[in-house]
Amino acid sequence: MNAEIIAVGSEMLTPERVDTNSLWLTDELNQLGVEVTAKHVVGDQRDRLADEIRRALEHAELVILSGGLGPTEDDVTRDAAGLALGRGQNYSEEIGSGIEERFRRMKRVMPETNRRQAMVIEGAEILPNDRGTAPGQWLETERGALVLLPGPPYELKSMYAREVLPRLRRVAPPMAIRTLTMRISGMSESALDEAISPIYTRYNRIVTTVLAHNSDIQVHFRARCATEAEALGLLEEIGPEIEAALGENIYARTADPLEVIIGRKLKATGATLAVAESATGGGLADRVSSVPGSSEWFLGGMITYSRRLKTDLLGIPAELIERHGAVSTEVTGAMASAVREKTGATWGISVTGNAGPTTDGNQTDGNQTDGNRAGVGHFFVGLASPRETTVTHRVWPAPDRMRVRAFA
Repeated sequence: MNAEIIAVGSEMLTPERVDTNSLWLTDELNQLGVEVTAKHVVGDQRDRLADEIRRALEHAELVILSGGLGPTEDDVTRDAAGLALGRGQNYSEEIGSGIEERFRRMKRVMPETNRRQAMVIEGAEILPNDRGTAPGQWLETERGALVLLPGPPYELKSMYAREVLPRLRRVAPPMAIRTLTMRISGMSESALDEAISPIYTRYNRIVTTVLAHNSDIQVHFRARCATEAEALGLLEEIGPEIEAALGENIYARTADPLEVIIGRKLKATGATLAVAESATGGGLADRVSSVPGSSEWFLGGMITYSRRLKTDLLGIPAELIERHGAVSTEVTGAMASAVREKTGATWGISVTGNAGPTTDGNQTDGNQTDGNRAGVGHFFVGLASPRETTVTHRVWPAPDRMRVRAFA
């Protein structure tokens, strides 16, 4: 069974609101073996929403709408669904009385506009709302079902679990969708796909998705089979092949980001970390300290953005900076060693670079790399361990300053 999800509400088209309902519903539907093939966000416009419902019903056996079931004029989901199906609406005395009673229990008088929520599309099954005044509706269609759910997640999740899930279990064919996630670092998206595409293209029942981020790449392998055992068996088959192709570039087989994985390793060994940052301006420390419980292994850091603070706080000799430049292998390595020594951390990490868009006189004036000024996108990362200090040089030719800093 395929499904489409339509989030209703003009507020969902603004940068202030995110449609989290569709993410939750997708996970729930996948657990049943229902494949979500499309998601849409439609504003509070009846005719446009009706058109979208008609289109979705032509392509999917299950269409779920969230939102737009409130009592106000801009709550148009009931009207749009009725229009799309060519069905009228009738007032339900039972629902209307229930809404009135809910207001009485709250010691309030029900506004007349709430009676709109008691309008039921012809042929619909009512989905009671135990957490709000907006009931949902289940409608059978020629291809499958159209489901109307309230927008507030607190109400939607309860209604889905109590009313929708039992119905879907009766009508959805037995299928199972299971996912294997791998997180990759240290290689480009194209290099990764070149390494693994000869493997995953052999599996017709596995859908592979590659998601590139500033800090890493996620690969999702989704197996859709008749049974859970069959789906898990496919993932267990493809997993070792992918691992052999990517090797140590795989740092996690879960959805946990790099800072969480590193934190676990540090905690397990009783080790600690401190950072010294220049061009990233505290971004590394912020990312590390965002992990709950990071105080057990993260000691802190220093933001030495200027040359003077590199000398005053970290003790980097001014002549070393003058000779090699603030963005250089030598200075970066010295920063990593210095922050480790000054904090007593097991590991010290340092970051210097030129994030652009132009050379910053304070940060990179006089910096030289192999006799040349460090260009935009050049970054050095130092790692000081109890045994040695190493420095890695990377170049990210991106024009976006924040993106380059995120890469670093």
